[in-house]
Amino acid sequence: MDEELFLQQLASHKRLLYKVAYSYCRHAEDRRDLVQDMVMQLWRSFRSFDQRVQFSTWMYRIAMNVAISHYRSETRQVRDTLPLEEFGLDIAEADQLYSAQSDNMRTLDKLISELDELNRALILLFMDGYSNDEIASIMGLNASNVATRMTRIKQKLQTRFAEGN
Repeated sequence: MDEELFLQQLASHKRLLYKVAYSYCRHAEDRRDLVQDMVMQLWRSFRSFDQRVQFSTWMYRIAMNVAISHYRSETRQVRDTLPLEEFGLDIAEADQLYSAQSDNMRTLDKLISELDELNRALILLFMDGYSNDEIASIMGLNASNVATRMTRIKQKLQTRFAEGN
């Protein structure tokens, strides 16, 4: 696996990183830090990437794991950083993508952000079009557990959305 292939794949799927970051962080600087952490972990793990698996699925799993760890961490440590621009990523681009959302989408995003970390990860994968089996594989759960959780999550979101919050 070479750096050029990694950068090509990263560029093709960067919106996935932005989406995950937007779901876990409300402040631009936190989103930037999270995307940076995701990219670093993806790069560290790239040598072990199994080409029989879709890159986007592998990337999503790592991005979600990093986001969940980031969300759980209460103290931030000083760490080595690289400018995101070196990887062709720009948080300002992500901000533009998400600022054009409708009021309903902003409300839905707010409701999703209030879910616990696992349920948030599941609904984000669902919204990206992954099947229950694919979500189960990405998250390391069984498909029936995912199906049950998805039903409950959707019901909860529908109820909260109908209530106006």
